[in-house]
Amino acid sequence: MAIATLLPATTAFIQRAPRMLIGAEWVEAADGQTMPLHNPATGEQLCVVPRATVDDVDRAVLAARQAFDDSPWSRIRPRERQNLLWKLADLIQRDAELLAQLECLNNGKSAAVAQAMDVQLAIDFLRYMAGWATKIEGSSVEVSVPLMPDQQFHSFIRREAVGVVGAIVAWNFPLLLACWKLGPALATGCTVVLKPADETPLTALKLAELVQEAGYPDGVFNVVTGTGITAGSALTHNPRVDKLTFTGSTAVGKEIGKIAMDNMTRVTLELGGKSPTIVMADADLGSAAAGAASAIFFNQGQVCCAGSRLYVQRKHFDNVVADIAGIANAMKLGSGLDTSVDMGPLISARQQERVWRYIEMGRDSGATLACGGERFGPGYFVKPTVIVDVDQQHSLVQEEIFGPVLVAIPFDDEADALRLANDSPYGLGASIWSNDLAAVHRMIPRIKSGSVWVNCHSALDPALPFGGYKMSGVGREMGYAAIEHYTELKSVLIKL
Repeated sequence: MAIATLLPATTAFIQRAPRMLIGAEWVEAADGQTMPLHNPATGEQLCVVPRATVDDVDRAVLAARQAFDDSPWSRIRPRERQNLLWKLADLIQRDAELLAQLECLNNGKSAAVAQAMDVQLAIDFLRYMAGWATKIEGSSVEVSVPLMPDQQFHSFIRREAVGVVGAIVAWNFPLLLACWKLGPALATGCTVVLKPADETPLTALKLAELVQEAGYPDGVFNVVTGTGITAGSALTHNPRVDKLTFTGSTAVGKEIGKIAMDNMTRVTLELGGKSPTIVMADADLGSAAAGAASAIFFNQGQVCCAGSRLYVQRKHFDNVVADIAGIANAMKLGSGLDTSVDMGPLISARQQERVWRYIEMGRDSGATLACGGERFGPGYFVKPTVIVDVDQQHSLVQEEIFGPVLVAIPFDDEADALRLANDSPYGLGASIWSNDLAAVHRMIPRIKSGSVWVNCHSALDPALPFGGYKMSGVGREMGYAAIEHYTELKSVLIKL
């Protein structure tokens, strides 16, 4: 066992007085209330943070509104927005180990993986978005204006920042998801009120410190910690918010979307998934089995695009399932501070119970567990589980479990694979494992999902838009598509 030593700065951050950032001030909740955070690896209380009130959220939105309308930020030039984002990325890189340890303690994931992936992807994404700050363009248009045939006109289209952004993020990748919202908002000149997930606000609060250190004007970035019922709802309903961006469950996302429409608030929603992993007969089966295992067991299966549905061509089904079960059985579970561990705990006792209910549902319906199917503590652990002999219409196949549970089903041919893959209310991601490029290119346009990976899964890049079809959401994160979602178009017509 190789347990990583906590940095003194990590310990000091956890032990500090609970506070959140509103405008220029680090404040407690207006009524002084706090809420506890827990270490998922032990179940023990880690620290407390403010439980924001509706008044706290209103003050944060007002600070963001004033920063957008009246502060120097509203007049800052693109090059300065670019340079500030670069500075922020540099500061995150400087504090990468601290951020990774906070993510591990608060979320349960491996600190080493968090530093190599979560933190590094956040850095890469902010640097990518910094480049867009100087490349936001409008266009000139030659118009006809048929009702005024004798007049001359000059016409152009501007792309302008949408305004105040209310950002609500999930608990599975707290820092990275916050940066997915923050990057395009700051690149375009918006201001932000971030409400991190109830369970995982620590890296958002550290990010706020770094935003201040980078030199952003007061009110450009605000963080309110608290419950979704109170703080999240207040942010969603606030009429001073111009855009809402949410990452989380489909059920909550649908409610946010309805509220947004009441106020005509712009909205993007990155929601749930039940992504298929399709293994064709010609695939490199060893690579496919390892890839399918990683697709579902990475981050304890708490990934919106996790490959939670496995479809294998029938003649290789038993062998591929056996290989994945072998990988699962060899995985070591434990604290994310232990560098020898392969999988950490789930986020909470509630999530552990949810995943366990699905496993029990499979047992009760006569499904076969190829491996796993156990939970243990202290902490919120569930062993990686593979379930077979399940009908396509079973809840195990149709509903998002959000844990290390893989459901495997055989298929007969390409058409059968496509039918099964698309038979889902979700459409976030999918992977095809095959060396037959003709078949792959036939299948890609027929799969109803926002991302299709070939011979890999959940491979993300800042330049590639990420989001879903169907119940997996509205709009896209990353790529130039994100810039479009944080801006409005304004048409200008000047009669000469």
